[in-house]
Amino acid sequence: MKIAIVRQRYNPYGGAERFVERALSALAGEGAEVTLITRNWEGAPRAGFRQITCDPSYSRLFGGRAARDKSFAAAVQAEWARGHFDITQSHERIPGCMIFRAGDGVHAAWLEHRACVLGPLQRLSQGWSAYHRYVCGSEKAMFEHPALRTVICNSQMVADEICRFYHVHRSKLQVIYNGVDTTVFHPGLADEFRSATRAAAGIPEDVPVLLYVGSGFERKGVPQLLQAAARMQRQDARIVIVGADRKLKAEQKRAASLGLADRVTFTGPLKDVRPWYGAADGFVLPTLYDPCPNAALEALASGLPIVTSTTCGAQEWVRAGENGWVVDALAIDELAGHLDDLAGLAGNAEARAAARAVAEPLTLEAMAGRLLDLYRSLGGASSQQV
Repeated sequence: MKIAIVRQRYNPYGGAERFVERALSALAGEGAEVTLITRNWEGAPRAGFRQITCDPSYSRLFGGRAARDKSFAAAVQAEWARGHFDITQSHERIPGCMIFRAGDGVHAAWLEHRACVLGPLQRLSQGWSAYHRYVCGSEKAMFEHPALRTVICNSQMVADEICRFYHVHRSKLQVIYNGVDTTVFHPGLADEFRSATRAAAGIPEDVPVLLYVGSGFERKGVPQLLQAAARMQRQDARIVIVGADRKLKAEQKRAASLGLADRVTFTGPLKDVRPWYGAADGFVLPTLYDPCPNAALEALASGLPIVTSTTCGAQEWVRAGENGWVVDALAIDELAGHLDDLAGLAGNAEARAAARAVAEPLTLEAMAGRLLDLYRSLGGASSQQV
């Protein structure tokens, strides 16, 4: 089976990119002929698949991001036309793909949620943005294109949003959760890393540590997290924020202005977050919008109860009071209360076990198996090669 997978750029900290890497490995391991079509994918493992680089020029001055995405989409469509692929799977909103993986969710839904934190002029600017109008137009055209046979959703929330915004028939929607390596992320990380990681950061053993992991601070709720942390009853609790963002310094200043300079640690981006999963007592991601964050799944696999939002796909794994809580990302007082609740679960073996239990069936092997079953069902007679 000849399969083309499309992702425009590689971000070593991105969840979608990690999904692509895992899918590529699984497919190549099963004997499929896999081609990755990308603009820039440096640093990804290359064994077992072919890479086509499509990096057409575009006007950064006049077209910006919309021109960038449009030029890439046209180049990809040309590669599809001459590649004679059995299956084309896009992780970008490009009309004409057979499979679309909605790993970034629904752009129209993200704009709706983002508007809740914007001022009147910012909302007007968002509505007139050439980039947002292009993405929403491409999204609509892709969902309406006759070539589209299946949409891979990484949460039930995303499937519901696609139905709501674009009226795609449920029969086309396949919920395939992200996989996590449960041998890499596990509760034993606490024994391996807790003491040393806390000591290096100057955090006492008996202080509750709540961990945030994610890039894109605005979307993933860092401003709301800091506001809520300032209102916690547990003033001894520490917040550790791991991730890259161009507003890192601005959020550090926000933390200081809220009196949190001694309680919040910003680590910046880390290639290996396992030491902090081991050092933490809970995980928090009050995101404005996140289809299904890998970080939440990694945290659960590591035995960390979580607090996340009603606009996060991970909400479906949370059982209130057992392995965490779900809250409106903009309900700051309620979020603060659940941060206190999460801090109160420090050392709770039952909560850690309940968190781990969620992740145990969501292995990389399970994800790969469901993907392969999907490809076989779409590939017809040629799928017998896989």
